[in-house]
Amino acid sequence: MAQAFLLPFEEPLVRLRDRIDELSAVGTPASELAILEAHLEALTGEIYARLSAWEKVQLCRHPLRPTTLDYIGSLIEMFVELCGDRNFADDKAIVTGIGSFRGQSVAIAGHRKGRSAKENAERNFGMPRPEGYRKAKRLFELADLFSLPIVTFIDTAGAHPGLDAEERGQSEAIGSCIAALARVTVPVVSLVVGEGGSGGALALGVGNRVLLQRFATYSVITPEGCASILWRTSARAPDAADRLKVTSQDLFSLGAIDNIVDEPARGAHVDPESAIRSVGDAIAASLDSLRHLSPDALREHRYARFRAIGRFAGGAPSCDR
Repeated sequence: MAQAFLLPFEEPLVRLRDRIDELSAVGTPASELAILEAHLEALTGEIYARLSAWEKVQLCRHPLRPTTLDYIGSLIEMFVELCGDRNFADDKAIVTGIGSFRGQSVAIAGHRKGRSAKENAERNFGMPRPEGYRKAKRLFELADLFSLPIVTFIDTAGAHPGLDAEERGQSEAIGSCIAALARVTVPVVSLVVGEGGSGGALALGVGNRVLLQRFATYSVITPEGCASILWRTSARAPDAADRLKVTSQDLFSLGAIDNIVDEPARGAHVDPESAIRSVGDAIAASLDSLRHLSPDALREHRYARFRAIGRFAGGAPSCDR
């Protein structure tokens, strides 16, 4: 069975699948094939249940994984994109707009990756420049003005680190975006659907509810970047991924996220429709849980939520909220 974008830990599954197909082609009895199919199913469950942090990083970067545009296209009706920061340019690495989610008007912002080499070049692999964050800030302030709940989709390795971004105030743009999202008096649901890296992700992540898909990751830096700083070699990225506690399970246990959104056993790219339905249900549940809070209470809730992360009590770390 030929498979594009094969990840290293998937090779045993592909070999077994190929063997089953070969035996089926030569007329092997159905009973024998059923035994092999059952073995394949069991092996799949075993492999994906014990993925390392680094393997989950690889999975969350899968090029066929649903992107922000896939979620918007399936979940948001009457979507109207808002382009440009009214200052410099329209950054294609972030998409913003307004639409209807299950009958409710919402404001949407998310990192935008491409499928092809051409699309990724146009969208800078989902790594925004300052104008992208200023565009998102514009949306957040507009949503606050018209009392629209905000939903953000996070999927980036980080903000663009180039000289052009620094010249146009990258850090200021990220900080202003974070501040704007923290100030709004409407519900904010942030969902990491792939890789959430550094301040480039946090700029869209100051939510009343922060959710991660099961195989998504969230960290202050990419494992490769961390390894290059600590050990002077990106070859130790697997070690860095483990120590950074980037997985949804780690982050939930630490209290850094509010919930884990389930996805297909082999990743969202295997069954995108199922993954998108789960994301939609999680967003709906999160928005519903925030309906009872007043505008001021929503802002205070976000403040208290993030202030509570990483507190220390009695010399031991505590993330109680």
